[in-house]
Amino acid sequence: MKKMLMTGNEAIAEGALQAGCRFYAGYPITPQNELIAYMAKHMIESGGVFIQAESELAAINMVFGASAAGARAMTSSSSPGISLKQEGISYMAGAELPGVIVNIMRAGPGLGNIWPAQTDYFQATRGGGNGEYRTIVLAPSSVNEAYNLIQDAFDLADRYRIPVILLGDGILGQMMEPVLVHSQNPAANGKISKLPLKEWALTGCKGRKPNLAASFRLAEGKLEEHNIHLQEKYKEIRDNQQNYEGLFLDDAQVILVAYGTMSRIAKGAMNKLREKGIKAGLLRPVALWPFPVNAFTKNLGPKIKYLVIEMSYGQMVEDVRLAVNGSSPVEFLGRSGGGVPAEEEIIKEVLSLNEKDI
Repeated sequence: MKKMLMTGNEAIAEGALQAGCRFYAGYPITPQNELIAYMAKHMIESGGVFIQAESELAAINMVFGASAAGARAMTSSSSPGISLKQEGISYMAGAELPGVIVNIMRAGPGLGNIWPAQTDYFQATRGGGNGEYRTIVLAPSSVNEAYNLIQDAFDLADRYRIPVILLGDGILGQMMEPVLVHSQNPAANGKISKLPLKEWALTGCKGRKPNLAASFRLAEGKLEEHNIHLQEKYKEIRDNQQNYEGLFLDDAQVILVAYGTMSRIAKGAMNKLREKGIKAGLLRPVALWPFPVNAFTKNLGPKIKYLVIEMSYGQMVEDVRLAVNGSSPVEFLGRSGGGVPAEEEIIKEVLSLNEKDI
């Protein structure tokens, strides 16, 4: 392995190439343009195909086609661009096609601005397109983790035949950190060989029954039958893919909950609170869907408080409240529109919560 200084966008692109991504289609938008530029420069030398599509709609449908043919395929964008891709993501989920979609979030609604935000949580975790479907959602908190999680995203997409979203924000996309980069391509000698063969792919039907990639099921009862199958698959994912990081949860009386780059600020606040003698912990969901409910069921009780911190006005907090199910109080601190809660704000909020109990 070798250490390289990279932006989050570049690390995601390099990680995708190392994971065996051989088709990329996208359309430029800030703050993820370094990702598409990196792909434009390096995809051809990796033996793949790069296309700057005429629109976000075209890009996601190109990914649909490449995935249907068996390729590891990916697209990326930022918030309003991801909104335009939702129809194609729903089609991919309905057709059970794997694919990776990267969203480097910016502030909204609408075009908003290019400052960081976490306001696409609902869109990612609830399925922003039509129909009752899910996507796996992974949220890295560092550049190196983004490099690793994008590779996991491709493996999960293939294993479950499902679209996987890597959800970052403008801070993660633009910041530079050292990344431990594989000296060899794991796609050639690694996890991919352990995944099931893509016998469903559209690779030509000579000598076998033809395959079909479609989300359209018009015959009576067929769509309901398919939806039942999807729900069974989603249950398997919920049971097996809960992913989180916990710090000082064993003795914590106040547990900070944050994801992505916001969790780094929360971690700093946690450390300062512990220096003040306040037993604070941190619970960071790495997978936003399936949400790591099990992490909360282990840390419940009326004397344990949760403080959810987001770059939004309250989205993940709803999943925390569902996970806690009334067994512990859940408070919220958030800013949006490019505002980022600071360590001092978090510390002040925790101290305020403690004062209320005196």
